[in-house]
Amino acid sequence: MQAFLGVIFHFIGGFASGSFYIPYKKVKGWAWESYWIVGGIFSWLIVPPLAAYLTIPDFTEIIATTEGKTLTLAYFFGVLWGIGGLTYGLGVRYLGVSLGSSIILGLCMVLGSILPSIYFDIFPQAGKDTFTMFLQTDWGRMVMLGLLVCVLGIIICGKAGMMKEREIKTDVTDPHGLEVKTEYKFGLGLFVGIVSGVLSACFNFGIEAGKPMADAANAIWKAANPSETGNFLFSNNVTYIIVLWGGLTTNFIWCMVLNARNKTFGDYTNKATPLLKNYIFSALAGTTWFLQFFFYGMGESKMGNGASSWILHMAFIILIANVWGLVLKEWKGVSRKTLITVLVGILTIIASVLIVGYGNSIKS
Repeated sequence: MQAFLGVIFHFIGGFASGSFYIPYKKVKGWAWESYWIVGGIFSWLIVPPLAAYLTIPDFTEIIATTEGKTLTLAYFFGVLWGIGGLTYGLGVRYLGVSLGSSIILGLCMVLGSILPSIYFDIFPQAGKDTFTMFLQTDWGRMVMLGLLVCVLGIIICGKAGMMKEREIKTDVTDPHGLEVKTEYKFGLGLFVGIVSGVLSACFNFGIEAGKPMADAANAIWKAANPSETGNFLFSNNVTYIIVLWGGLTTNFIWCMVLNARNKTFGDYTNKATPLLKNYIFSALAGTTWFLQFFFYGMGESKMGNGASSWILHMAFIILIANVWGLVLKEWKGVSRKTLITVLVGILTIIASVLIVGYGNSIKS
């Protein structure tokens, strides 16, 4: 039952992540950097402490009494994760949406789930699942099988995306009828994609680095609720504050650089645009983005396994994003073969979710 609830919470978080960009489509007259940082201020600065305030009494005391090393590591991984998010766009630019997304999200999922467990093999800590456990236990091998199946699903979806790009591509020519070269650069794109995938996985590293804060919140909750079983649903909310400060730092600096370069500082006060609606939709997008990790923490508290939680989180993001693509008719005009391919990819990812969920159920 605990594993089932964990899967449900991760699904809600994945739905939030796969859907958060939709409100941004309602923003009119603003440059990307303008609405991105307005939404980001809600995602990384306003909503996280509000969520902690509503769920964790005296969360500021937990932060104040946490070792400086823990805070520094959590913040540092947040900064690296922020860089990974920014380089994601470059990976897509040089590889295309399907191939770029598949490589980056695939690497993010694999590295974010595997590397922390390898670290805990080298530096054991009580209550932490190691990579050896995954290899030597039935539940661990089942989780690893789910990971491999999810990677297969990503590859299939990526293949479908490449087929779509070929089918709907319109040749662009110059006035002399010569084909214009695109920005497709596989070597550079692959390098950027790998960098983005590695750095994007740092969010999970930040959660692991800041675990002492979550453990403190969990201990306080258990002391106040001795009759309750299981772990505190919202223990990670205090950790997110520090990790997301790191992400805010990276994104704020870059967006300010773009505002200066593109001369778009005037967006924030431009009365020729629907200012109130732009701020509301940006805030809605940013808040929806944060909800992915709000429910991620709830799911992890039920599953008790950082690797499994990360796999499910990424799998649901990829799943929901592809489903939205179908709902919004992004696959309109493609061949039946391409449509079947993306559906097979989606079903494969769903199968991976069921496998990981089953692996956690036999663990508990």
